[in-house]
Amino acid sequence: MTDPRTIVLTGASRGLGLALARELIARGHTVLGCARDHAAVAELAASHPAPHDFAAVDVADDEAVAAWAGRIVAQAGPPDLVINNAGLMNDPAPLWEVPAAEFDRLMAVNVGGTVNVIRALVPAMIAAGGGVVANLSSGWGRSTAPEVAPYCASKWAVEGLTRALAQELPRGMAAVAVNPGIIDTDMLRQAFGDGAASFSSPEDWAPRAADLFLGLGPADNGTAMTV
Repeated sequence: MTDPRTIVLTGASRGLGLALARELIARGHTVLGCARDHAAVAELAASHPAPHDFAAVDVADDEAVAAWAGRIVAQAGPPDLVINNAGLMNDPAPLWEVPAAEFDRLMAVNVGGTVNVIRALVPAMIAAGGGVVANLSSGWGRSTAPEVAPYCASKWAVEGLTRALAQELPRGMAAVAVNPGIIDTDMLRQAFGDGAASFSSPEDWAPRAADLFLGLGPADNGTAMTV
C-alpha cells in the first residue's frame, strides 16, 4: 500500500467518481470530494465521515470552488493529489443543432471547472512543495466522433491545458491528462445508449484506476495516460 494521501476528487457522487472515491477510501486514503447533487453528497458524507469530506459544489462556479478549497485546505492541508473528474456529455447531435446553452454549460464544467479547481488548489500545493494534478480526459480528447463535438472540444482543451500547466509547475510536481477508458456509466449511455452495457462497470474499473492515480509522480509531468 502507498502511504496515506490526501486526495481531492470532483464529480464524486456518481459513476467513475463514486467508484473511485470508495476504492481510495478502502485503501486508507483521505478523500475530499465534491459534486452538484446535494442528496448524493449528503449520503456520501454520512457513509464516509471525517477525516473524509464531501460537499455540494458546482465546479463551474469559481467563487464556490474557491470557498470550498479554502475550507478543505484549512482543514486537511494542501492535497497530495487532485483528480479533476467532474464532467458533462452533450446529447448526441450535429454540432449546429446543439443549443448554445447546452454547449456553454458543458464547456463551463468540463474546461472551466477544471481550471477553477486548479486555480483554487495549486497555489497551496506549490507552497507545500509538491503534488499531482490529474485531469480526466477521454478517448475523445485524442480522437473525434460525430455528434459529440462539444464533448470532444472540451476534452481536447483539457489535454492542451494540462500540457501547458505541466510546463508552468515547479519541479517536484506533475500535471497529467488521464483517459479513463470506455466505462459503462450514465454519461456513456447518453452517447452509446444500451450499447454501453458491453463495457466494464465503474466498480471493475476503480481498482485499476486507483493504481494509476496513486502511482503518479513528478516523473509523469506532462504525460498523457490511459487507465
